[in-house]
Amino acid sequence: MALGRFLALNRVNSGSRDVPGAVVESCVGYTKSVSLTGEGSLIMSNFEQEFTTQPEMWRRAAELASTVTLFPPGARVAFVGCGTSLYIAQAAAAYRNQQMIGESDAFPASEVPPGRRYDVVIVISRSGTTTEVLDATATLAPHTRVLAITAVDDSPLARLVADRIVLSFADERSIVQTRFATSTLSLLLASCGWDVGASATRAEEFLDEPSEDVGVADHFVFLGRGVGAALANEAALKMREVLGAWTESYPTMEYRHGPISAASERSLIWILDDAELSIDAEIAVTGARVVRSGSDPLASLVRVHRAVQQLATRRGIDPDHPRFLVRSIMLDRR
Repeated sequence: MALGRFLALNRVNSGSRDVPGAVVESCVGYTKSVSLTGEGSLIMSNFEQEFTTQPEMWRRAAELASTVTLFPPGARVAFVGCGTSLYIAQAAAAYRNQQMIGESDAFPASEVPPGRRYDVVIVISRSGTTTEVLDATATLAPHTRVLAITAVDDSPLARLVADRIVLSFADERSIVQTRFATSTLSLLLASCGWDVGASATRAEEFLDEPSEDVGVADHFVFLGRGVGAALANEAALKMREVLGAWTESYPTMEYRHGPISAASERSLIWILDDAELSIDAEIAVTGARVVRSGSDPLASLVRVHRAVQQLATRRGIDPDHPRFLVRSIMLDRR
């Protein structure tokens, strides 16, 4: 199937165009939740509703990947995004490099090197309105093929490029991203041979299990290798965004090179894959607790989302109203 102006159909009723007030342009202050939202409650937060539907979204994204050609084998590809989308870009680049399919880089949209040539640049933006993403797209080298992945077809980014994939079925009410980002990653990973169906099944198992109890921890460190390292960045960001927590993230092998010195009995070190098992004993000496989620970092991210929701409920924090955050960063360039 030719990509061209491809539009992923079957929109669910949770996208920004279907939900009044979903596109937020002003800062949202810190909100203590007094409603019965969260795990085990009668009312589910948007955040929880969205992260619990991820396995279904991943399968749909993987099915879509089988119908389009994102980039030919051997192509030199750059993945570009901001915030969560940056970490999805990093994960996609890491896996493509690991599979030796073609040289791949990932950049924050504000830091794309000028003049560097790629066969394909994939820009990721849920809203399609992020200023840095639009600026980077507009200044790419002439004749570079640019593919946008977004949740909103009628957006500045979608209008700026010739090729786009619109994952409208994965759009969200929440300011904090979960399922759009991981559905985008599922699309990209599936195109490189990742078994997304297996990840979805493992994520469903995590959703059926009790949530991870973080105990007294108030310092959270996420580790992983390859895709796991990129998703460790995203896991740390989720705790930071929703809870305002002290979080860090590193490639697992880098944790020994200085960061381990901050670990204590109030630290939880969460490793998103099963690589480098020898580090567990070294971490235990610090008094920190080690959590591992198995071999699949994509599925492990859902387990982190559940822990975030549990902590938010325990602390009386509304995950749908994170401090000082907006749905999309749109800078006034006047």
